[in-house]
Amino acid sequence: MKSCKSAATAAIAAIAVTLAASGCGGGSEGADAKPSGSGMSKQDGPRLPTYKVAKDVEIDSPVLKRAQAAGKLVVGAKNDQPFLGYEDADGNRSGFDIEIAKMIAADLGFSPEKIEFKTVDSNNREAAITNGEVDLYVGTYTINDERKKRVGFAGPYYMAGADLLVRKDDRSISGPYSLVGKTVCSVKGSTALKEIKSPEYNTKTVETAKYTECVEQLLDGKVDAVTTDDAILMGYAAQRPGELRVVGTPFTEEPYGVGMDRDDKALREAVSDAIEAHDENGDRKQAFDATLGRSGSNYGGTTLVERY
Repeated sequence: MKSCKSAATAAIAAIAVTLAASGCGGGSEGADAKPSGSGMSKQDGPRLPTYKVAKDVEIDSPVLKRAQAAGKLVVGAKNDQPFLGYEDADGNRSGFDIEIAKMIAADLGFSPEKIEFKTVDSNNREAAITNGEVDLYVGTYTINDERKKRVGFAGPYYMAGADLLVRKDDRSISGPYSLVGKTVCSVKGSTALKEIKSPEYNTKTVETAKYTECVEQLLDGKVDAVTTDDAILMGYAAQRPGELRVVGTPFTEEPYGVGMDRDDKALREAVSDAIEAHDENGDRKQAFDATLGRSGSNYGGTTLVERY
């Protein structure tokens, strides 16, 4: 086990730059984790799909009209989640969430170079949407009733579940009920953190801004486990298969949705249409296989888009 934080940080840096078979446009704000290198070439495994960009899109959506006037679609995303939402040292974005954003953007009339990805961490998502800092948010964003009071959702486009990441040689943790007296790390504002704080689990918690910080603490032996969605944890375990493992006993359901302005129903319907269309034509499954599927995560079949 590494005791040096710099070594742990360097280890976390080993992730798939080249998973991005197509580069994403736009810069990033607050991207404090810029690791690079995965050992996988662009030719390894399934290829990413390409998305036909719609022309002359007319939707009675205030948010879309603002984006069309600006000539770009601003998409909030994560930058430190391997195989989901990741940014390399050169500013290239890759992962399943990034592909979901690209396919939706294409249906709204925006090519990849017209997407501006903006890094927004979990604790700031609702504020970024309601303040108009982003047009859409695609970043392991669980749909729930509490969040629907502040933002709108289209989806889900994937179903995850909270799980635990532990050191590979630690066999004392087999699920959430084996965490008594142990210390668990998660990100502020995450649904997994809220769940694991329940008295029934009787565990101590550490809160950070990013999951990479939790993984560093796990590698350093400062915490006993990291909890968040299994899809996220599988990426970190895939980076360090000799040192980390996912327990594999999900204890919540986390339907991932696309966040947006709560009152923009026209945009919500258009994004829902896009998710369904790219499921029907196979894009969503192909994008999954070329990104998140490479971490060992299971697709789990088609998710039913909820309309409200």
